[in-house]
Amino acid sequence: MRADDLILFAQVVDCGSFSLVAEQLNVTNSVVSKRISRLEQDLGVQLLYRTTRKLSLTEAGTMLLTQARHIHAATQEAFDSVAGMGEQISGTLRLSVPTISGELLLAEAVAKFCRMHPQLRVDMSLDNRFVDVVAEGFDLVIRTGQLNDSSLIARHLVESEWLICVSPSYLAQFGTPNAPEELSQHNCALYHQSGATADDWHFRRDGKDFSVKVSGQMRLDNGQALRRIALSGEAIVFLPRVLVYEDLLAGKLVELFPGQVQKTLGIYAVYPFTRKAPYKIRCLIEFLREQYQRKRSYFNSQR
Repeated sequence: MRADDLILFAQVVDCGSFSLVAEQLNVTNSVVSKRISRLEQDLGVQLLYRTTRKLSLTEAGTMLLTQARHIHAATQEAFDSVAGMGEQISGTLRLSVPTISGELLLAEAVAKFCRMHPQLRVDMSLDNRFVDVVAEGFDLVIRTGQLNDSSLIARHLVESEWLICVSPSYLAQFGTPNAPEELSQHNCALYHQSGATADDWHFRRDGKDFSVKVSGQMRLDNGQALRRIALSGEAIVFLPRVLVYEDLLAGKLVELFPGQVQKTLGIYAVYPFTRKAPYKIRCLIEFLREQYQRKRSYFNSQR
């Protein structure tokens, strides 16, 4: 049995016509018909009922179709993975990335990618603003959180876990909250993003979800500034783990309620919908995914 005959069988079923497939492959109808007949002979079963108006699957054809489609998809994926490898990575790419990832990882990673490909130029904007990928002419955007735009293609890079942290000096002065509910009695600096302030902090304890309304004297739209406030001992903050990972290791900050905080957001590489992304974009996405995965422990506590 030949794998290309299985692929042809899947194509015939999906097109619903021998002639359409023959036209796509630039062969005659008889060639397609003979190859399907050969497949049926090899298997010893009939796969298709043929009439002058339509094709329909037999029971055996229905059972075979799923596997034939898998083979077709795997073959296409294999071709796509190497398509364009002879192309030179050159020209200009416009990127929009959030400030935290840009400052901590992406700027250096993109610089390494550019060194590997001297003919490439990258115009990178570090901004937490929710950009319009198509209207603003970006080739690639790094986004965190839920993706709703079906006109965009997304590639998952890593899961970003958030945590509540505070400096030892704050705890020494104001005491340690023993339960999430006690946070309402403390000064919490709040992260203000996209016009909304996150003053409901979510938790899970004993299998039940709940939230605590917190408040504080300051609201900021910059994660690094919130980190500095925490380090100064002025407030409790709620931030992505990656932003304070090294501070936690050094003992400059302490994590509160580990395992109870309920906020994890996916980080994605997003680009406009096309049948197949340009080779240089595919290469950059794969390179960035490798960089994120190497520092996965910075982003979440799951090993």
